[in-house]
Amino acid sequence: MPDAFEPIYLKTWARDPHFSRLLAELSDRSRECRLCPHRCGVNRLDGQTGRCRTGRQAVVSSLQPHFGEEQPISGLRGSGTVFFAHCNLYCVFCQNADISHEGKGYQIPCEVLADGMLDLQRRGCHNINLVTPSHVLLPVVEALAVAVEKGLRIPLVYNTSGYDAPESLELLHSLVDIYMPDLKFLSEDLARQWTIAPDYPAIARRALESMQTAVGDLRLDGAGIATRGLLVRHLVMPGQTDDSKEVLRFLAEKISPNVYVNLMSQYRPAWTATRTPPLDRGLTRAEYAGVARFARELGLGRAEFQWPWRDW
Repeated sequence: MPDAFEPIYLKTWARDPHFSRLLAELSDRSRECRLCPHRCGVNRLDGQTGRCRTGRQAVVSSLQPHFGEEQPISGLRGSGTVFFAHCNLYCVFCQNADISHEGKGYQIPCEVLADGMLDLQRRGCHNINLVTPSHVLLPVVEALAVAVEKGLRIPLVYNTSGYDAPESLELLHSLVDIYMPDLKFLSEDLARQWTIAPDYPAIARRALESMQTAVGDLRLDGAGIATRGLLVRHLVMPGQTDDSKEVLRFLAEKISPNVYVNLMSQYRPAWTATRTPPLDRGLTRAEYAGVARFARELGLGRAEFQWPWRDW
């Protein structure tokens, strides 16, 4: 990474040591919880839980280098992933249901989380990758403040489902270098059937537009590692190719024709999807190939395709 690169959170730190304004606003939003679009209204500061089933402290499933993310994120040394338990969507097809639905993990104080981030940096990870953080913004920023004071200097990746409150994103724009949201579907019917957030499509559209405005197209350093920008993931699902094409059309027309999008093919039935047609079967070659061709037709030149369709 070039020496000239500086994470945006360091610039924010220079103006506001300890992120005092951000922490005050996040604390206020946690008192009658408005951190995510559910706006449950519970007092998270007193340990009350809403739809995300998380109280005052974050529940962390793991902190480790991860080599299976997109190449600009994992690189050769891995992405420093922090997996948070619980979720604000609870998709019926979740492939990490032990973490999101069942809450596998441990409550840890912000000092321990900060030390975990610093350890990932010492191990050579290219970035700190916050996985499913939308419901734990206060403890995350508290930990980030401690970590920055102790020397954290690598990019921050916000790895989200896309179900993020606009007001929370406005606060995050001064901290996050790389946004890596899923865009699951744009059909309200699918959101209603398969998540606990029927307004997911409208919220996700607005969230991605806000992210793109804040960080722009994905930028890479000389080694091909992401330093700033937007990277979108979309999982093609069985029987939903028309919706996938709408997702790609939205990205090309409303986000950027130069958007970096990973068109994922690894769907498999998991959690209750095993008894929820058409999710109870795998994705076919023809389904994925049709969506991949459509991405090419739209001119999405930075679309990343999965093997064995990578060269289509």
